[in-house]
Amino acid sequence: MYLAVDIGGTKTLIALFSQRGRVIKRFKFKTAHGYKTFIQDLVEALKPFQKYKIKSIVVAIPGSVQKNYSVHFGNRNWDDIDIFTPINELFDVKITFENDANLATLYEGHGIPGKTIFLTFSTGIGGGIVEHNQILPESKKFEPGHVHYEYLGKKAEWEDIAAASALEKYYHIDQATDIRKKEELQDVARRVYLGLPDIVKRYHPDTIVLGGPLGKIFKSYSKYLPQDLGIKLRRPKRPNESVIYGCFLLAKKTKGDHTVNGKKHS
Repeated sequence: MYLAVDIGGTKTLIALFSQRGRVIKRFKFKTAHGYKTFIQDLVEALKPFQKYKIKSIVVAIPGSVQKNYSVHFGNRNWDDIDIFTPINELFDVKITFENDANLATLYEGHGIPGKTIFLTFSTGIGGGIVEHNQILPESKKFEPGHVHYEYLGKKAEWEDIAAASALEKYYHIDQATDIRKKEELQDVARRVYLGLPDIVKRYHPDTIVLGGPLGKIFKSYSKYLPQDLGIKLRRPKRPNESVIYGCFLLAKKTKGDHTVNGKKHS
């Protein structure tokens, strides 16, 4: 069995996977604002999983791993924290840390021929790059949301134009998935398209998967996207669970000693 831990800005999800990728048990809890409280909550949440024969663990981080097992979170004021030790005290197995966007990309690009780029339109715009079911090195520096574009007469970062949070602010709605009107969906398509030509020109992907909350309404706005990119655009296979299933894929193929990886992520 394999254990996946997805540490999000608001919720942390723990999922136990079978050898074949079926979720046997899952548990979700609120991600505390304080690091010490979070670690205590995490340890308590992990204890019930000790009775299972776990082969390896993958932890998804919304930020980067630095030094040995210290972590910097992109959505928390946490720097140089140790998550490895408390987990290792509970489980004497392989433990791998990886950026959450990379893990989502690993799952969404799994089994797709050629190079796949996954873009998550959420609080910001992040993503990753995979090919042949492997996270590519350039994925660690892939920060498309910070590129500047002009829209509605103003120049701003792409994520301030097209991220789900930007759309929610612009349309005064609680969730970007509530966008339904034709003219609004056309606006979403224009905002999303802004950064795509540059990504295609620089990275030459065969497929781009558009995820996050906008992945849930992909079918609604994708009909308004220009068809001149020469690549495939598609919705995510699991819009809500790409990261946790990416954890499973990496856990299943992880070999050797405890490892850590990661990158900064908005």
